Amino acid sequence: MASSRSLVLAVLFSIMSCYATVPSLASSDGFLKCLSAAIPKELLYTQSSPSFTSVLVSSIRNPRLFTPTTVRPLVIVTPTNASHVQAAVVCGRQNDVRIRVRSGGHDYEGLSFRSVRPEVFAVVDLANLRSVSVDKKTATAWVDSGATLGELYYAISKASNQLAFPAGLCPTVGVGGHFSGGGFGMLLRKYGVAIDNVLDATLVDAKGRLLDKQAMGADVFWAIRGGGGESFGIVLSWKVKLVPVPPTVTMFSVPKSVNEGAVDILTKWQEVAPALPDDLFIRVVIQKQVADFQSMYLGTCDTLLPLMSSRFPELGFNRSHCKEMSWIQSVPYIYLDSTATVEDILNRTTSLDTFNKATSDYVRQAIPKDVWVQIFAWLAKPNAGLMITDPYGGKISSIPESATAFPHRGGVLFNIQYMNFWSAATDGSAQTKWLKDFYAFMGPYVSKNPRQAYVNYRDLDLGENVVVGNVTSYQAGKVWGEKYYKGNFQRLAMAKGEVDPSDYFRNEQSIPPLAASK
Repeated sequence: MASSRSLVLAVLFSIMSCYATVPSLASSDGFLKCLSAAIPKELLYTQSSPSFTSVLVSSIRNPRLFTPTTVRPLVIVTPTNASHVQAAVVCGRQNDVRIRVRSGGHDYEGLSFRSVRPEVFAVVDLANLRSVSVDKKTATAWVDSGATLGELYYAISKASNQLAFPAGLCPTVGVGGHFSGGGFGMLLRKYGVAIDNVLDATLVDAKGRLLDKQAMGADVFWAIRGGGGESFGIVLSWKVKLVPVPPTVTMFSVPKSVNEGAVDILTKWQEVAPALPDDLFIRVVIQKQVADFQSMYLGTCDTLLPLMSSRFPELGFNRSHCKEMSWIQSVPYIYLDSTATVEDILNRTTSLDTFNKATSDYVRQAIPKDVWVQIFAWLAKPNAGLMITDPYGGKISSIPESATAFPHRGGVLFNIQYMNFWSAATDGSAQTKWLKDFYAFMGPYVSKNPRQAYVNYRDLDLGENVVVGNVTSYQAGKVWGEKYYKGNFQRLAMAKGEVDPSDYFRNEQSIPPLAASK
C-alpha cells in the first residue's frame, strides 16, 4: 500500500510540472479522489464524516469564529508525514482547491480553518505532526509545527533544567502559527522573539516540494520567520537554538489599584521597564481599575530585591512577592495559576465557552499621566475589556528591523494587546464596539505612519485582501500589511512572488505576490 501511494505521489508531481500552463477543470470530487489515492482514508474527514465536526472544533479557541454560517472546509486532512502534506498541496493545485493550514488553532480570526467569504477549500491540520527532538549537547531542537508551545517547553525541560526557548506564554498555542508571526514571551528582552532563534526549517511549497533552508533560499527563509502563516507554503518543522537559563528564576505578581497609585506607577513603568537589565521582564495586565505587574527575573529573589529597590521603588516590591521556581515551573504559574503543575501545560483541550475579539498597538513615546487616567476611565465602562502591555528593550530591540520579517524592534517602548470577552448570552456587539472605540481613542498615543500591529494578534478590521484576476492585489494588501510588517512588506511580497507567484496559498490577510523588477 505504501509503495502504491508513493507511485501515486510521483505521478501527481509529474502532473504538477506542467500545471502552470494547464489550468485544471477538475471538480471537488476530483480533489477528494486524488487525496484518497495518496493519503490513508482514516486521515481524511469530509463533511459527510461522522467525525468531521469534532475534528474541526478540536482546536477552535473562539466560538465567534464557529457559527452556523461559518464557511467550512470541504475536507480536513490530518497528515502523519510530509508526503501526505505534499499530496494535499499537489491535489489541491491540480483541482483548484486551496488549502488552509492549522497548527494550534489560535489564529485570532480563525483563518486557519475558515474562510470569511464563500470558497471551496481544504484544511491541513498538523495536530499529528507534533514531535520534538532535543539535542542537549548542541543546545538545539527540531520541533514540528503541530506541537504546542507547552509540548516544546516540556520536552526541553526533560532534557535539561537549564535550557529554555523564548516564545509565548500560552502553552496551547501551536508552534507553526506562533513562529510564523514572530512569537514573543517573557524572555523577549533577554533572547528576542522565537524566530530570532530559528536555525532551519522544512517547507512544503506550492509545487509540493519539500525544502530545507538551503533549498528554499535566503529570501523565503527570511520570509517564513515573521511573515505570517500560510503565505509561502506549509512549514512542517523548525530547528531552533535553545537558550540558557539559571536553575532558579523568580516570578512575581503585584496588583495595584487606581486607589493604590496605579496611574503613577504605570507612568513610571513605561519608562523603566524597557531600560531594565535584560534578565528582568515586567509586563502589566490592566483590567477594570487594577494594573497587575507580572514579572520573570532570571535569578534569585536575593538579587532581584536590590535591583527593584534601586530601579523601580514605586512598585513597592518586597520579599513576600517573590516566587522562586525553575523556568519550566514558571510556564504554568504565569499562564494557568499557582496550583497548576508542569504536566498541565501538555493539555491541548479547548473550550468554546468564551467569545473574544482582539487588536494591538505599539507605543514609541511615553503615554502622559493624564491619558492613563482616561485609560482607566475607559476600562471602567460597561462591557469593557482589558489591555496587556509587554515591554521591549534588550535583545528584541537590538536587532535591525530588516533582519527578520518581524519588524517591531528599536524605538518601541512596549506592545499593547487589547481584548474583550463575552458569553453566548449576548451577541458581542457592545463588547466589540467598546474595543473599536477604545482603539480609536488610543490613536494619538501610539505609533503612526504606519500604526503598527502584531500579526499574531490578527485583526481583520485592519483590512482584508482584494483579489484581482485571481491574484491578491499588492496595493490593497499594503493597507493592512504595512501595519504588521512596516517596510518589510514589500520584501515579503517579492518573496511570495518567488515561491508562490500564482498565489495558491491565500487567505484574507496572506502576503500578495509581487514580481521582481526586470
